[in-house]
Amino acid sequence: GNQEQKNKYLPGIAAGKIRYQAFGVTEPTTGSDTLKLKTRAEKKGDRYIINGQKIWTSLAHHSQWIFVLARSEPGSGRHAGLSFLLVPLDQPGITIRPIQQLTGTSEFNEVFFDDAVADADQIVGEPGQGWAVAMGLLQFERGVSTLGQQVGFARELDHLIAVATTNGSIDKPAIATALKRARIELTVMRAHAGRTLGATLDGIGVVRTTHGFDTSAGDASVAKLLWANWHRRLGELAMQVVGAQSLVGPSATSEGRPNDVADPEHVELDEWQRLFLFTRADTLYGGSNEVQRNIIAER
Repeated sequence: GNQEQKNKYLPGIAAGKIRYQAFGVTEPTTGSDTLKLKTRAEKKGDRYIINGQKIWTSLAHHSQWIFVLARSEPGSGRHAGLSFLLVPLDQPGITIRPIQQLTGTSEFNEVFFDDAVADADQIVGEPGQGWAVAMGLLQFERGVSTLGQQVGFARELDHLIAVATTNGSIDKPAIATALKRARIELTVMRAHAGRTLGATLDGIGVVRTTHGFDTSAGDASVAKLLWANWHRRLGELAMQVVGAQSLVGPSATSEGRPNDVADPEHVELDEWQRLFLFTRADTLYGGSNEVQRNIIAER
């Protein structure tokens, strides 16, 4: 953002008054091919009028704002003509519809824009140059931001080791080896993220290139592949540690009703079942494994 936008929004974010800002990129008909997005932003006077739909929008139902990547220049294609807009969600032209997941929760949402409005001064970066802004945000999400995420990963692993110690499954060589490997891999991930962050700080204003390609973007994709696959394996390992009990829902009955008439939307999962089911998505959101491998290969 420009300095005026920083002065306007950053104090509210730091003070917790602006709680969430969702990221509206993916659309139902584009999937990972973001450049074919159809959401439009038409400038009328000092405002942009936005029409379209975004999907798999994390925490939109809790957010006050949403970044929207939209085509603002009619007739443009691919990277050109896209703008990055900061849009208030509390307005009549926006409908948010939560999507229920395997876990029974709804972190993801559909977001519909029907003549939604954003002031022209809420555009981030230059008009028509929103692709670079969006990719910068994604690169951070996939890369060094995982340093904070790894605090949660370490907590999950520590707790799982404690469970394995308590129920005796740690005495099984395969599980003991898998837990040790998980610890080593988590340490490697942290080292990689730290190295990436250090290179970024040391090289401010310097773009690292090989044969004309910006190779720094590949670092974030390597990080995404590492943590997404590690976390998914941790969910699978948790099921092995817990054993047969992992297949049983703790609330498979409700109000004395037998299992076959329990309301599936109100079946509660324990933390390891939630971890296992949710981590199936880790290799998809934020750009699928295939997308990350393409970026790494190009770089």
